[in-house]
Amino acid sequence: MVNRKNYFWLPLIIAAALAAGIFIGGKLHFDDSPEKLFTTNSKKDKLNRLIDYIDYEYVDDVNTDSIVDVTVNNILDKLDPHSVYIPKKDMERESDNMKGDFVGIGISFYMYKDTISVIRAIEGGPSIVEGIKAGDRILTANGEALFGKELKSEEIVGKLKGKAGTPVTLGIYRKETAENLEVKVKRANVPIKSVDAHYMLTDDLGYIKVNRFAESTYREFKSALMKLKAQGAKKLALDLRDNPGGYLGIAEQMADEFLEDDKLILFTKNKKGTIERSFATKKGDFEKGHVYVLINERSASASEIVAGALQDNDKGTIVGRRSFGKGLVQREMPLPDGSAVRLTISRYYTPTGRSIQRSYENGVEDYYKDYYKRYKNGELRSADSIEVADSLKFRTPGGKIVYGGGGIIPDVFVPLTKSREEEQLNIVLESGFMSYFIFEYLDKNRNRFFAYNQEQFIDEVELDDRLVEDFIEYATARRVVMNFGKYGEILKKYMKATIAEQLYGSNAYEQILDDDDEMIRKVIEISTENEEETVEASE
Repeated sequence: MVNRKNYFWLPLIIAAALAAGIFIGGKLHFDDSPEKLFTTNSKKDKLNRLIDYIDYEYVDDVNTDSIVDVTVNNILDKLDPHSVYIPKKDMERESDNMKGDFVGIGISFYMYKDTISVIRAIEGGPSIVEGIKAGDRILTANGEALFGKELKSEEIVGKLKGKAGTPVTLGIYRKETAENLEVKVKRANVPIKSVDAHYMLTDDLGYIKVNRFAESTYREFKSALMKLKAQGAKKLALDLRDNPGGYLGIAEQMADEFLEDDKLILFTKNKKGTIERSFATKKGDFEKGHVYVLINERSASASEIVAGALQDNDKGTIVGRRSFGKGLVQREMPLPDGSAVRLTISRYYTPTGRSIQRSYENGVEDYYKDYYKRYKNGELRSADSIEVADSLKFRTPGGKIVYGGGGIIPDVFVPLTKSREEEQLNIVLESGFMSYFIFEYLDKNRNRFFAYNQEQFIDEVELDDRLVEDFIEYATARRVVMNFGKYGEILKKYMKATIAEQLYGSNAYEQILDDDDEMIRKVIEISTENEEETVEASE
């Protein structure tokens, strides 16, 4: 006969067993040894307990999420300058930027007088296919109003973005013809370009400018390279100035285009001492051509991998100023709430074995102030002021001396000749302030440029002094403190470049600004000299 009273304890026993299982599972890791299984991690417990105390016992209500964010940032700050925390709210933008595309309708726009005003329909996006034009006002999306002061830009973008393949019906006012239009656009992947420009500098010297190393960068670069080769490029200027880097694998692919089979591109070493080497493959399409890599003090990470790989293999010529000096490799690791950390997992070394990572022992703030130190000690003006250590001297297979310990030192130095005031002027002009002024100008005068194609605009259009005066008045009215008056020609150049960008795209913008660029002129000069030396040698 079964004693029913014994069943009274059964639910309690099962509950206790489940609780124990959850407790053990929470502590279990794949590489835990049996003796570790029932120990506590006092470091994790301390943080968790503190957050619980604040949540349940602290006298005032506190947003503990923000405390956790601050704590994570403080922890990472103690590691190195490149281990960083990415909050959940920033993850989509970061992800889109590194993927090299986003899902949307494909326009660049301003909120002009509380209304979405199209600057340009993005090449490769769905809006350009549906005939949306610069100057169009987008008033509604699926019948919902997109104008008014109360609307935030995030709300507006949210109504225009969506899943790929989904349609959105836009209500548009076309100012140039005073028409009200209804345009149906199917959302799609819209490219975020990482190749700003590609064009021919001379009959046989091509030019490509890359602004970062995203997932799409190699495809863009390869496409640009093939187009330039078809136009007769036998030499290439690869502009990596101000390029902060990106994916290691993309840098390896780009370096592979120039290096012969089985040449070492770089190697990495992690905390366990494990070394991984990356070698060039058979797929390079510019192994025979001469390459000039342009770098400056803001060229970092993946940019330095490309420059270092070519320099250490005696391939091409590095032109410019000493690069930033980042020799650490990060991996993005997701956190449970949708945020992530980019954690340094290894160091990389150039083929000769040098690390170009700058010291960060004095903290993050000091690390990022290095530019001002370089400015003060004169190294941006003179190659003789670059500090090198004999203990970090390396030699390439061809016998060239190179140095580790803080950036790639170029083979051909090009000094910074701009004054501090001119540098500040450039920052103002490139900040978007000039772009907004030009949008207003084009909104009233767009039909003046309908007769020009891109080449005609670059070669033939000259801006008058009145436009410069208008810009100075515009800037003064908005309390921009800058002595614009003595920089009339610089202002004209930037205005023309910005007009070209809004009419034709970034390729036209870069061509106009590059016209008197000192580093590009130096590349053209040494490219011509090398050609003459080759001719003399053959004779």
